[in-house]
Amino acid sequence: SNASANCWSHLHPVNMFNSYNVKFYHSKALTSPYPGSHVERSQVPEDKVGWLTEWEDYNPVEYTAKSVLAGPSWADPQINDKGFSPKFNERDEEVERKSLNGFYVVENGRPRNPAGRTGLTGRGLLGRWGPNHAADPVVTRWKRDGSGKKVTHPVTGKSILQFVAIKRRDCGEWAIPGGMVDPGEKISTTLRREFGEEALNSLQKSPEEKAKLEKQLHELFSQEHFVVYRGYVDDPRNTDNAWMETEAVNYHDETGETMDNLPLEAGDDAGVVKWVDISEKLELYANHSYFIKLVTEKRGAHWSEDPEPECHE
Repeated sequence: SNASANCWSHLHPVNMFNSYNVKFYHSKALTSPYPGSHVERSQVPEDKVGWLTEWEDYNPVEYTAKSVLAGPSWADPQINDKGFSPKFNERDEEVERKSLNGFYVVENGRPRNPAGRTGLTGRGLLGRWGPNHAADPVVTRWKRDGSGKKVTHPVTGKSILQFVAIKRRDCGEWAIPGGMVDPGEKISTTLRREFGEEALNSLQKSPEEKAKLEKQLHELFSQEHFVVYRGYVDDPRNTDNAWMETEAVNYHDETGETMDNLPLEAGDDAGVVKWVDISEKLELYANHSYFIKLVTEKRGAHWSEDPEPECHE
């Protein structure tokens, strides 16, 4: 709901809007050293993050990880490589270079991070110049007791929602089991594929088990769902020239019956996978906690023991 989104924005400094009018502030995107490296970002004071603020002495560090420079299928070449002329702000053959936040500036042939300076140029760990598109399936059910009754929170009296969380292997943080959209892939396909790979270990299953999983996944992903969020993600991997964007979609199993039959098993990038009770005490990767909060608002579930400050537009 826009009201809650606006409410949220009063609490955070502003730099940009996404399609839900949520204002963004860089905090994870200023993480130093840069993930998986010893590279320190140039420090960016809060009042100098926005590009509209003049800063002649801005001198960011240039860094692109070796794994990206090695030229895997998911990565672009370097900007000045012969024969590489990306079509920024549009669909470039199979690669989606449009941003979910609208038009972004391209300066000296390089896209510019729409949320502002990060203290680092190049691509870091990200494959694409400009937006790197991901999809995050938020799979939820109600917490139930032994007799199948919904469990309510003792303070707020609201039902407790649970979601399928994975513990990321790369940084040990809990997260939504999402991943990158493959070139030419539909978002709905990515959501299903990533959930299968990360939370159900589908890549390691036998053909028979896979077929059964596919049927159950189809059942879950054809249930009522809603798009929680589309747009820029404040991610520790972001740079001045490459950034994460996602579409987070909530698939809710109202009765819990579909998910009861799905065996959770960590796979791919996940170390552990489990059902986690949702509350504001959760500390999650990137801005996943914010997506989860939006889901609890939509479902009328428990989030915080503190009364929410009234927010009037």
